[in-house]
Amino acid sequence: MKHRAIIFAFATCFVSSLALASDTWTLDTSTSNARLFQGSRADPDSVNTGVARVTGKVKLDTNVPDNSLFDLSIYPADEDWGHALSPEGVLPSGYVPYATDQTLLTFKSARILRTENGKFKVVGDLTLTRVDRTVTAAPTEAYAGAVYGDPFIHNETHEITFLFPSLSSVRLPGALTPAVLQNMGAQEIVGSARVSHDDFPELLGAIKETNWPSVVKNKDCHMPSIGEDYSGAQCTGTLIAATSYDNCYMPASVSEDYSGLLCTPATGDQTTIVLDLKFLHTVPEPSVGMLLENGTTR
Repeated sequence: MKHRAIIFAFATCFVSSLALASDTWTLDTSTSNARLFQGSRADPDSVNTGVARVTGKVKLDTNVPDNSLFDLSIYPADEDWGHALSPEGVLPSGYVPYATDQTLLTFKSARILRTENGKFKVVGDLTLTRVDRTVTAAPTEAYAGAVYGDPFIHNETHEITFLFPSLSSVRLPGALTPAVLQNMGAQEIVGSARVSHDDFPELLGAIKETNWPSVVKNKDCHMPSIGEDYSGAQCTGTLIAATSYDNCYMPASVSEDYSGLLCTPATGDQTTIVLDLKFLHTVPEPSVGMLLENGTTR
């Protein structure tokens, strides 16, 4: 009887562990985001230069880190890169970016290392895609807006390293019973990479020159009727991430020529990219390791 109890306990433990290992999660592209900072080595996060949307896929195996992968795309929330990119984060051959698309960052992991203190280093290639266009805006009686010339796409790739405090935080203790699954919400992992100007000369300038609007979930815009108080399109949605203007302040006195907050210019030649990746639970599948993926499973 005691022998049976031991076997039953071992079997229960094994099934629970397998359920945890095979649990499947999907990258929530509507809430995952990146924060971009400019600073120095001594003060890396001094100025928040923008926030970005993050799409792609992540596969995590905390037991065998080499089986894991990160394949991410990072871009301004008002640009259309997400609809053009394949599940592998590749643009179609001959793809012509939309007229307003400017900046795209893609990160593909090459190796994942566990450090002595339990943290994870995700090493891979960061590719900066910049689109340059000639713009003609000659006001005439028939003027209908700016005319964009053919796009020139520039790519620069350098190796960088993201450091994650822990990748095991997405694993939940205990057996995945129906009650547990019903109560499980989104899981989250946060990691950062610090990139010096010497290591990636083009990155800092591109980020500073790009407009990074707030990341909004379920954004819905419509044009109101035009009247005296018309101020453009009206939009609704849930704010996910917005640039924090900690380097700006109100002037001591406000006069007739008041033009808004006064902001201290960003200094330093180091860029910090902070990834805030969030995942939603999906149906478990019989495979070893944890798969976090945007789209279909492998």
